[in-house]
Amino acid sequence: MLKIKEYVKAESLEQAYELNQKRSSRIIGGMLWMKMCNTQIQTAIDLSGLGLGGIEVTEDEIRIGCMATLRDLELNAELDELSHGMVKACVRHIVGVQFRNLATIGGSIYGRFGFSDVLTAFLALDSYVELYRAGILPLCEFAEQKKDNDILVRVIVKKTPGRQVYLTHRNTKTDFPVLAVAISSDSRGARVVAGARPARAICTEIPAEWKRRLDTGDCRESEISQMAATLAQKIPMGSNMRASARYRSHLAKILIQRGLDKLQKEEERQDAD
Repeated sequence: MLKIKEYVKAESLEQAYELNQKRSSRIIGGMLWMKMCNTQIQTAIDLSGLGLGGIEVTEDEIRIGCMATLRDLELNAELDELSHGMVKACVRHIVGVQFRNLATIGGSIYGRFGFSDVLTAFLALDSYVELYRAGILPLCEFAEQKKDNDILVRVIVKKTPGRQVYLTHRNTKTDFPVLAVAISSDSRGARVVAGARPARAICTEIPAEWKRRLDTGDCRESEISQMAATLAQKIPMGSNMRASARYRSHLAKILIQRGLDKLQKEEERQDAD
């Protein structure tokens, strides 16, 4: 059972940050995972009154407040267009609409959960986090850090043109993923992001020559299969109640192969248009 002794609706980020420095304090968002914990919180800090629930679109980037819900991400047309449907794909199997109306991107990203579809997908985009104390960091750098008592204010996605694919395997439709794979190709390069390994998501770069051949549609099916096998071997896997490390490695090759094939066909379709 979750027990909360004191609830504070923060009046400013500064107040929230100061309160959060105590080990017994906790920032609360949708509280969908937190309420399942058997723990006691001295001070629960609510950020809902700070205007951090919106999605702001500028000429160069999309700025997502930490209190924006997963449903907000799912319905946002700019994110859907920029990510070629990847953002919508990464949240559509997360329990149900009622759940996504409460779960926040702040909780999904800051938690750096191994099972997070959201972290996996946003690592494939040109994404950054804005922290109250540490400032703006690349999401890939933030994802590797240990948790501390800073506050995630917003997620920033640069409007970097590219192509993205998101694929998962689940034992049942709304269960946690057994393995999640996001693949992207843009001006920064190409990468495979693997989540639910079951550890937190990590990035594996696709060699520049492979990216060039995928971009030009020069890869045969057998070559894509070999690329997928090589990339899958680079991704460390673990075992848990959902699957063994060996099974996840097998899945990784299949999902990466499907993703690379889809990425190449998307490039061919754009060229035809």
